[in-house]
Amino acid sequence: MEDYSVYDLKEFYKKREGRLVRRLLKTVLNEIWPQIDGLRVMGYGYPLPYMRYGYEKAERLFAVLPSRTGGHFWPEGKNSLVCLSREDLLPVETESIDRLIVIHGLEHAADLAATLSELWRVLKSNGRMIVIVPNRLGMWARAERTPFGHGTPYTQGQIISHLKESLFTVERHEHALYMPPFRSFWVMRTAYLFEGFGKFIFPGVAGVNVIEAGKQIYAGTSHARKAMPSGTRIFVPQPAVK
Repeated sequence: MEDYSVYDLKEFYKKREGRLVRRLLKTVLNEIWPQIDGLRVMGYGYPLPYMRYGYEKAERLFAVLPSRTGGHFWPEGKNSLVCLSREDLLPVETESIDRLIVIHGLEHAADLAATLSELWRVLKSNGRMIVIVPNRLGMWARAERTPFGHGTPYTQGQIISHLKESLFTVERHEHALYMPPFRSFWVMRTAYLFEGFGKFIFPGVAGVNVIEAGKQIYAGTSHARKAMPSGTRIFVPQPAVK
């Protein structure tokens, strides 16, 4: 199954369905990280819709998009805070990121272990990462007209296992996106009702898995710091746009 391009992702989030998905998942992100003032925040995959609001007080704010998907300027009309990168060689300093948001990234990784290794490298020892991936058991993983229906979906146990193998410690795990992936007016009108009751009635079939993780630093020998190839450019983010 072919990956969504960055413009497919951008177009999805312009639609009513995409805007609703963004609001639902942003609510979960805000519950997990209610306060990020003064922190350095990086997004990976296609995090741009989730970095638009509420992060104005971050010390640094930028996004890294995999080069295979392409990219676009963001935020529009201002200096871009986006760069493209290889999945296995992020142009970001080691242990420089306080908060890392990963969405529309891991399910498309050509080498999941290498990608997680790089995310581990750039995260500070006391940093936190939120990973959002399609749930293999949910209906959204089968909705090919959405970005959640592309790539490799994971059960909660599978993604937690991959994170632990890559020396992350799981701090919290949630499910989200309980409404069916239908564009029906009535389904979208009752989306928040689905979110409220879904976790109690059918948590296993939610659309996405949401995992908060930290670094397991005492066993980090397998993540030996890699020397950047000569001539590699390092992305230096500017302060968040006020």
